[in-house]
Parts: sequence; C-alpha cells; structure tokens
Amino acid sequence: MSAVQCREVSRIFQQGETRVPGLDRVSVSIAPGEFVCLSGPSGSGKTTLLNVIGALDTPDSGEVCVAGEQLGRLSKAQLAELRLRRIGFVFQAYNLIPVLTARENVEFVMQVQGVAAAQRHAIADEVLHAVGLQGLEERRPAQLSGGQQQRVAVARAIASKPALVLADEPTANLDSHSAARLMDLFEQLNSERGVTFVIATHDTRVMGYARRLLHLRDGQVISDQPQEPRRMAVE
Repeated sequence: MSAVQCREVSRIFQQGETRVPGLDRVSVSIAPGEFVCLSGPSGSGKTTLLNVIGALDTPDSGEVCVAGEQLGRLSKAQLAELRLRRIGFVFQAYNLIPVLTARENVEFVMQVQGVAAAQRHAIADEVLHAVGLQGLEERRPAQLSGGQQQRVAVARAIASKPALVLADEPTANLDSHSAARLMDLFEQLNSERGVTFVIATHDTRVMGYARRLLHLRDGQVISDQPQEPRRMAVE
C-alpha cells in the first residue's frame, strides 16, 4: 500500500477570466518511509500538491489516496480525523495560535487526540529541545523570532508521531545551523521511525537530504529522479 497515490490529479484556479492550472494531470506514488522533495519555481504547483495530499484542498479531477484511503470518498469528519491522526503539517505561515505558549502550541494536536496532559507535556518539551528551543517553552509566538516560530511549527507537526509529514519550505526562515539541525532531525525520524516526508523547497541543501526528487513546472511533474542523500554542511 502506498503512503500517497495521486492519479491524474488536476486543480484549476480562476484568476479573473483566466483559468490557471495549479496541477495538471499529476500522477505520482510515494511508498511508506520515502523521503521526497518537491522542487520547482514559484507557481509550479508544489504547495498545491502538498495541500491536495493533505486533504486541505480538493482536486477538480483525479484521485488522491493517503494510507489506502481514497480522499474523495471520505466525509469532512473522516478527512479531519485522517489529518489529525496520520498527517503532520509544516506550513509556510506557521499557523501558530497567538495566545498559546510554544509548549501549548506543540501540545495542541495531542490534546485534541486525547493524550493525557502529563504525557503530552513531556513529549512537547522533548521535541522543543530537539529543534533547539529548550528554555523558550513558555514564550508566545509574538515573543519568538520568525525562525523560532518555524521550529515550534515543526515541533507541533512531529510531536504526535504522524506517519506522513508534509512540509512547505520548512527551512525558509532558519539560519544554516538551525536548518541543518532540523533536517538531521527529519532524517532521523525517517530512518529510525519510518516517517514518510514530502517536502516542498527551493533550498538545494534541503533537496540533498531526499532520496527522491520530483521537479514540477506549470503544474506538471517534469522529472522524478532517485538520488543518494547527502547531509547539509554547516560552515
């Protein structure tokens, strides 16, 4: 069973009187435990593909399956449950809750899942430490830099131990050292826990971690190549 299966997926956006293809008959299969990067220029369809896979957007045609579930056949409640239990999201806009502390933001998904308070507190502190935010657990988003907020968003995405992580430019606001630390953590989760990663990025250093690189242009996958992963060098 594939972790992700897209078959002839298209998504059209209306811009005034013009119909713009966000995705144009994209077909791709991602096996459990793969580490995949999506590359391509802005507007190529990377974020749209992540949103369709994550059931945050609905394709106009084609079929998307995640963990064996055909998304088009699921109710809104079932899609919400799939996102909650199986998928971790790292958004470009972070989507942190302003009134919550870093720890509380990380705990939020686990709280909705019904994880006991003591357990989710311990897990939150563990992952915040893993992304380099030890000592900042009680700060709210407005008290954190953009890079620190990004790392809180990453911690929230991985805290609930999802089978699939979808990340949109996860290193965009990070310095080289923080980016390398984050990507090493992703690689560890992938190799030791079998977490499937699909990452959209412009950063060639991030692409180096992938074992498979999909290049998109104008809503189409124009190349799909395996590669030998290489870790990010920090000067």
